[in-house]
Amino acid sequence: MGFLRQIGEYLFLVKRDPNQQRTGMMKAMHGMNRISLIIFLIGLIVILVRKFSH
Repeated sequence: MGFLRQIGEYLFLVKRDPNQQRTGMMKAMHGMNRISLIIFLIGLIVILVRKFSH
């Protein structure tokens, strides 16, 4: 699975592969990765707004 496809799945932009096995630990890991990615994007937006608002 490609890097960009995985990010698309985390952000619910791309449907996940129905043939992929889903375990409880995998769901937890993907959930934590999704939260981390969203927080990173929010932080990046805040930094850009602060930099260009002056």
